[in-house]
Amino acid sequence: MTINIARFNVTIGKNKPENIVHSENSCPFCSPETLTDIIESENGMIFLRNKYNMLEDADQFVLVEADRCGIDMPDYSKEHMHKLMRFGLKHWKRLEDSGLYDSVVFFKNHGRFSGGTMRHPHMQIVGFHHIDSTLMIEPESFNGIKITEKDGVLLNASTQPRLGFGEFNIIAQADPPDTFADFIQVTTGFITKRFIKSQESYNIFFYHLGDKLAAKLMPRFPTSPFYVGYDIRLMSTNFQEVCSALRREFE
Repeated sequence: MTINIARFNVTIGKNKPENIVHSENSCPFCSPETLTDIIESENGMIFLRNKYNMLEDADQFVLVEADRCGIDMPDYSKEHMHKLMRFGLKHWKRLEDSGLYDSVVFFKNHGRFSGGTMRHPHMQIVGFHHIDSTLMIEPESFNGIKITEKDGVLLNASTQPRLGFGEFNIIAQADPPDTFADFIQVTTGFITKRFIKSQESYNIFFYHLGDKLAAKLMPRFPTSPFYVGYDIRLMSTNFQEVCSALRREFE
């Protein structure tokens, strides 16, 4: 079995700022005048090179979503959410089209179980020089129970989850309408406020799915040992109830 391996520089990693667990620590994104290697800024959003490039043979970038801590996607105006998705997708495509990388990934960490370290709302884009993109996607994990569909954008709940315990897929055309951003905003609000219980941690991963664009939204818990040790993916017994509850958010 062939897998992708990336080397993590622990010397750089241990010096990276963190304020999810230690909330008293300062936030560099709240002081944009101190940031370096800014590529573009627009309406409180900043796209810049990551100062702490922990992954070897890769270039890491950060997309600061808003100009203050303590907020997240469910709190944004629709206008800001639309601009944010256009801004992020533009820079993801720009790096993919640069020819510098074998693979470019676009994702968001939120909360202590997501792999994130900063409370300030942000996303990340990483360009890998030698990573096989064909090994990064499980097409079957995008199959699921339909929640809603509008303007050619489909939201479903995965019946073959990549990790487990509830995953939501949003699938649209390659150049998506603003409905794509709307579905992400509503679903993140559902995860953080009404999924089983209020769930502070989640991830969003973006993919190219053939000629489509897909976002996978995952509520995050401590990872199951069944998955870590045996690749057994757990499904909650109230899966249908969760689907019905999310469907009501769009009524």
